[in-house]
Amino acid sequence: MTGIENILSIISSQQKQTEKLIISAAEKKADGIITEGNEKAEKEYEEYLKKAKIQLSLDYDNAVSSVDTQMKRKVLAYKVKCIDETIEKTIEKLNSLSDDEYFAVLEKLVSRKADSGHGILYLNKKDSARVTDGFKNTLDNLNIEISAEPADIENGFILSYGLISENCSFRAIIDAECDSVRDVISKELFGQVKR
Repeated sequence: MTGIENILSIISSQQKQTEKLIISAAEKKADGIITEGNEKAEKEYEEYLKKAKIQLSLDYDNAVSSVDTQMKRKVLAYKVKCIDETIEKTIEKLNSLSDDEYFAVLEKLVSRKADSGHGILYLNKKDSARVTDGFKNTLDNLNIEISAEPADIENGFILSYGLISENCSFRAIIDAECDSVRDVISKELFGQVKR
């Protein structure tokens, strides 16, 4: 081997070592970049997953709350409907009582509403025609006379003492005592009263 070949062989050998060092350093740097990239990606993934779980939990809680509110509204609407139906059925039942039963109810009501002095009681046209003797006796004892002029009411009566009149039709009584009537019906239908 000649001197030039030796020099070329040395240069080639050094070049190969330099190439190996450069490639090794590049591979090491690439491995570091990949490792760092993987660590960052893992950290970002974990952070995203954490945020997604929190958001999912909030969305779930909001959905449950919304459904719960809707269900409570539907239950309340159903309870109100049941109460209103019960009120209507009660009025229908009162209207369908026999004359004796109907006027017995009116006797109790007029006894509670009676005041001192001379009163005038107004019945609707239908009730004026079917007044029982027992009812007339109760009114006489309370110093109340039945007006010949019928009242424009569905049932019950209007009781007047001079300029003061009280509508004692069943619907007017229920409307006037609406909250307490609804409370009683609610307790009977649903076992509790909520305000």
